[in-house]
Order: sequence, then C-alpha cells, then structure tokens
Amino acid sequence: MAKTIPLGPSVRPGMVVEFMHGDQPQLAWVLEESSGKLRLLTINKREIKLPTPRLLPWQGPLLSADATRQDIQNILNERQEARGEIQAGLNVMELWELAQGELESAPLTWFADLVWDEWDADHLAALGRAMLQAKTHFKFRPPVFEIWSAEKVEQKLRLQAEEKEREAITAAGQTLLGELWGAYSQGRKPRLPEIAPDLAKGLSRILRGKVGETLDENDRKIWTAISKGLPDTPHLALLLAQTWSILPVHHNYHLDEAEYDWGNDWSESFSIDIEQIKERFSNQTEPSEIEDLVSIDASTTRDIDDAFRIEKHGTGYRLTLALARPESHWDFGSPLDKAVLHRASSLYLPEGTSHMMPEQLGTGLYSLLEGEARPALVTDFFLAADGSLERVEPRTAWVRLASNTTYEITDAAIRERTDESLMLAHDLATRLLERRLASGACVIRRPEPIVTLEGSGAQTSVQIELKEPSPRSELVISEFMILANAGLARWAAEHEVPLLHRTQDIALPPESAGIFTEPAEILRSVKLLLPPTLETSPKRHAALGVPAYAPITSPLRRYTDFLNMAQVCSFLSTGQPRLDREELDQIIPHLNMRIQAVGAVQRFRPRYWKLVYLAKRRREFQPAVLVDEAGPMATLAMPHLQVNVRAPKKMLGDKLYPGQKFLINFSRIDPLNNEIRLSEALEE
Repeated sequence: MAKTIPLGPSVRPGMVVEFMHGDQPQLAWVLEESSGKLRLLTINKREIKLPTPRLLPWQGPLLSADATRQDIQNILNERQEARGEIQAGLNVMELWELAQGELESAPLTWFADLVWDEWDADHLAALGRAMLQAKTHFKFRPPVFEIWSAEKVEQKLRLQAEEKEREAITAAGQTLLGELWGAYSQGRKPRLPEIAPDLAKGLSRILRGKVGETLDENDRKIWTAISKGLPDTPHLALLLAQTWSILPVHHNYHLDEAEYDWGNDWSESFSIDIEQIKERFSNQTEPSEIEDLVSIDASTTRDIDDAFRIEKHGTGYRLTLALARPESHWDFGSPLDKAVLHRASSLYLPEGTSHMMPEQLGTGLYSLLEGEARPALVTDFFLAADGSLERVEPRTAWVRLASNTTYEITDAAIRERTDESLMLAHDLATRLLERRLASGACVIRRPEPIVTLEGSGAQTSVQIELKEPSPRSELVISEFMILANAGLARWAAEHEVPLLHRTQDIALPPESAGIFTEPAEILRSVKLLLPPTLETSPKRHAALGVPAYAPITSPLRRYTDFLNMAQVCSFLSTGQPRLDREELDQIIPHLNMRIQAVGAVQRFRPRYWKLVYLAKRRREFQPAVLVDEAGPMATLAMPHLQVNVRAPKKMLGDKLYPGQKFLINFSRIDPLNNEIRLSEALEE
C-alpha cells in the first residue's frame, strides 16, 4: 500500500479530511476550496465552512471531485467503518511504551512507522484518532504529538482516577446526603439509597474527614459538591454521619480535629520497635540502688512516673525524688518517636484514659511499679529548715519502689499521724507553699467534679460527683513536683543544659498572691494571668512563684517532660545535652501546635459531658454564684460542676455583687454546639 503523506498535496475538492468537533474527530468531504477557506460535507450530511488550519494533520484519500452526494456519503461511511476497525485493533499503550524516552514529540507518520511497515490514509487517521483519545499518554499539539513521560503519565492517570471517582461519588453523595439530612431534620430513620460498596466507603471517608476537618484538596471538592443545597449547620458532617450510623451518638469529634488516636491500638504498627526497646531494657537492667521509695497517685493511675523518700538532714531536709526514664532506651527521630510527639500528652477523659506512650511501655515497662526494677532519674534536693533550696544533685540509677499508694491512704496517715516519713513530707510541703506564696504565687483550689459514664451510645447516662479531697497528700505531691521542676531548672541553668521551660514572666499586683477558693476570687485572679509560654530561656513563672520552671516530672504523660528528661540524662551520662538550645527552639513551634490541639480535647470533652448531664436536668434548679457583673452580661459559676454560664444582667435583678447566690435552670442546652441559655435565676 502506498503511504499517503499528511499535509501533502494541498487540500482540494474530492479529498477526505477530518477536523475536531465536540472533542471528537469528524469525517468530511471537501466540496470547495478558496484561498484557505473550505466548504465541507460532513458524514452527518451537513454542509459547513471551515478554515484549512482547522483540519487534522492527516488527509486522504483524494477522490473524484465530481462525485455525487450519494457517492460521497457512501465513501465517507466506508472510510468511517474502515478506520473504526483499524482503531479497534490498535494498542496505543504499547505504542507509548515504545515511544516514551525516545523523543519528546513526533509527527503522526513517525508513530505509524513504529506500528506498520506499510500504511495508508485510513491507517494514519485511525492511529491519530486513537492517540487523541489517549490524553493521559499523549498531547496533540498540531501538527505533532507530545509523548508524556512515565512520571507525567502516572500523575495524569491518578488525576483521571480521582476525577472519575469524584464524579461517581458526587452523584451518589448528593442523593445520600439529601436523604440523611431529611431524616435528621424530620426525626425519622433514613431510607438509604442503594450505593456501591466502594462509593459508600468513599463517602464514609469524606464524612469522617469533614468531621475532623482533615480533608485533602480532592475530598474537599467532593464535600463542597455533595453538600450543596444543605443548610450551613454547625457540625453538619457529624450529624449526617450519626444519622447514617457510621459514627456513634456522642462521638468525640475533638479527637478527630486533633488527629489523636484513642486507646492503644495505634501502637500495634510499632510492635517491632516496642519489642526492641523491651530487649534493650532487659539487657541493660542493673541492680537497684534505692528500694524504699513510695509513690502517691489516684487509685486509677497506671502510668506512675514519680516516687520519693524524705529524711531530716541536719536542721533541714533531704528529699529524694525518682522520676521514670522512658527515654533510656529510646530511638529519637524514629517513626515511633514521631508518633508519640504527635500525641504530645496523655488524655484523661470521662470515657477513660488514652496514654501518650504505648501502654506496653508507659503503664508497663517504665512505670514505677511496686517491687519492679526501673531506670530512673534520681535527684536529691537539700533544703534548709525554712524550705529554701540549697542544692540539687541529680543522677541516673535503677530503683525499686517499696509501695504504690493512694492519695486517700496517704492523707489518712498524715491526718492520723501514723507515718513519720509522710508527716515530714507534709511539713516540708507546707513550708514550700509558704515560700511560694511569699514570692507572689497564685494558688487556686476549687472543687473537682468527677464525671462517670454508664452505658453506651444513645443509652449513655452521666453521673457527676464531687471528688473527696485529700488536701494533705495532694499538697505533698503538688509541692514536690513544683520543687522538682523548678529545682532541676535551676540546676540546668547552672550547668548550661538547655531545657524547655514554662514561663509566665509578667508583673502581678500584690492582691493576686494567695490561696483562692471562692469562685469570684478565682475568676478575678485568673483574669490577671496570661497563659504560660514554652521557651528555652529560664524565666520566672509568676503564678507558681518560682524563678524558672522546666516540666520534667511527667515523662510518661507529656512530651515536654520526656524531652527534658532526655536532656538531663544525656548530660549526666556524656557531659553533653542531647540537643543544643537552637535545636530545642526548632522543636517548639510544632510541639506547641500539638499541645494546643490535644489540650483542646482535654478542655472541651469533659464540658460536653457536663452539658449532657445538665440537658437531662434542664428544668431542675442548680446552685450558682455570681462571679462577674462587668458589661451587659453577667457570669455565673456552678462550682459543683465547674461550668460557667452567661446571662443578661436584667434577668438577675437590680442589685448584683460578686458572691451573690442564685438558683438557675435553663431554656436550652446544646452539648454539641457548647450552648447553654438560662431560663430562670432566683436569688437564694
């Protein structure tokens, strides 16, 4: 067969040509040509006018210009059928495999030579049509075809797949979401449309991602499309997901927003790393240097990271604190380390506890459990009789605790004076508090409501009871932890060991110092304080009344403490901290972001359950105290719940003063949207 050269003989009447129409090649017959302008008869029997440059770069055959309309139609039909059969037998992907890497672009004839030894106009047109359809592999730039690289093809195929999924999932999603919203707003069960499993899975992913605001760009486009026409309701995706039953009633969307995996299942993917840590722990276990330490914690605590012993030292005290060392066999920078940094902190919620560390390590291998040998940072604090700190001597050692006890048991022992060591500890803690108060400390003591849940899903019931305080033992632990964090910050500054510090370097008025227990006093004091910042410079923490404060006492529970522990222990072991100040500074922005995200869960989730509790008792009167009357709205505190509520001052009466007591009930409580509105307020 003779080759027909594209763009060969000039276009003339009687020639079969093709042009693009509606993104498809259209077959036509040249009826007339005049100065580059053509009059064509298409295969669809339409006459059109077209400039010559609009033609595709393959033409022919050239036949009789005197053919009748019927002959022309027959010829075009024959060419269409022939070209379709040839195109059906082509494998353009194989052609791309042969061509890619050879040239960046080539004319159609070059590709035809790769496919056939001989070819004609029909072969060339069929090949051109096939390559036009392969938009993921070739780009037509008349008169040549560009050959996409393998990387470009992979990108285009991915985008094509995403577009295809987007179209399918959008169509299914609009129907589904419309029905889900109708069911939710009407309070009925949804009549779910039939959806292919893969589309249902995709829609579930998008709804869950929207709940946590973690959608990627592609899924955001889909969400915008499928939610079009639905009301701009807060937590719309969550309400739809709950109506669809892919998320439960009372779902904790704060965890989704913080991208925090609840429980311990997240650690399963790090099982090999955990086993390696266990092996290193086992191989490096040493004899215990100290075995008479005691820990004091809540009865439910499983991650025990501090213990102490105390003795008289001359006229003063020698307090020995042991802190857990989960970093002792740690691989910083590993995927496990990055996962723990992402968690940033343990969470203690009414639903339970989710630990920062894998439980195999945080509540097991490195927790200071009674009778078990553990690596620890052991620090001796030598204090004068008045509680002033004289010197700090840290070292690393293995320890074995004599006892894990509770606040309640310890408080009774101090109250009943049955344990001299605990009495000595309480005596020191009292002096430490007195010194902090003299330095301007602001100590806030308020009731602690304990929220407990029973049942699950829609059947969950909420109970709230005030925790029975253990003031003596709680004072011991709180003051010893402040002493440890402030004392090791001082030691680190003396030895030029950079640490992460919590600083609050602000000037406070004299009236801000003291112990505050009344709700109005507490609010007034809190308003004077600024949130502490995380930085490497050791500066004053005004509210605590200490010159520097570097958190280190909770390395199992907080990543800041974990990092500080590594800094101190590295210096004690090698004479050098693990990170210099500049390297620590580089960590702070990301660590702050994670602390804030996880901290939001800890703040808002217990409040959610408190509002659920109140919503069930909306018409019941609750005791409240006026704590702020500034502005048009007053603030009332419910100390037994630790919940504040705002109300128009005119609802409360004419004469208002801080500390004024009321009984209040509510017209509306929406736990999901954190809304609470007063209905009545009666002065007691």
